[in-house]
Amino acid sequence: MAHTELIPSPDQTFRIVTTDDPQGLYDFGRIIDSSRKKERAGDVEGACDMRYEAFRRLYELLPEDEETILDWHDDNSQSAVELSALSATDHFLAGDWEMAAAMFEFVLEVDPEDHLEVTVRLAYTLLAMGEVDSFDEIINDISDKHADKQVLMLWSEFRRGGRLPEGNMMRFKTRFAPFFREFTASEHPTDAAYLTDIDSEKPSPEALARELWLQTEHLWAQFPEFIDTLKNE
Repeated sequence: MAHTELIPSPDQTFRIVTTDDPQGLYDFGRIIDSSRKKERAGDVEGACDMRYEAFRRLYELLPEDEETILDWHDDNSQSAVELSALSATDHFLAGDWEMAAAMFEFVLEVDPEDHLEVTVRLAYTLLAMGEVDSFDEIINDISDKHADKQVLMLWSEFRRGGRLPEGNMMRFKTRFAPFFREFTASEHPTDAAYLTDIDSEKPSPEALARELWLQTEHLWAQFPEFIDTLKNE
């Protein structure tokens, strides 16, 4: 039976250390790799289930009502953070907003430096839930350099009042022109040219814009009015 402990690091974070774990129940890097193999084999549901079960084990391992920051410099502890973010994203993509929000918040609790930038996905989730006050509390944690920030600001104003502010629209059209074109395009093909571009060492702005669209496409299927209004600007 696996024996797992939280061992304090000198910087007041914690490492997850496991012994006698032949099944790899707490080997979070191995679980990530195995889940990705399932995905590549076409078993997406099985991959999501594997990640969520591992997340539950991690959640039960950590003490309640006590701050526990995981050591990002420890491989297995870092993998635990990454796995939690992946499982939260699974719920985000499935439209399970409340679970996704709770899990993204958990990731920020164990990794307050937000190495994986889950604040961005949490912001999208909060807006999908209509939690605009909670959104306002975190939006300034996202850099203005992110195209996500512009999309989020526009969508938040649209969610509140059904309109797109002129200043934000002008910024989106000019400073983030490839993203504006992508979000108002009629098609978003994942063809060979796109796949080669996005997998390259330095993807083009156009490929990054398409990647952002694809990462948020499920949102716009549920909230099409926002995209329709963008297209009419």
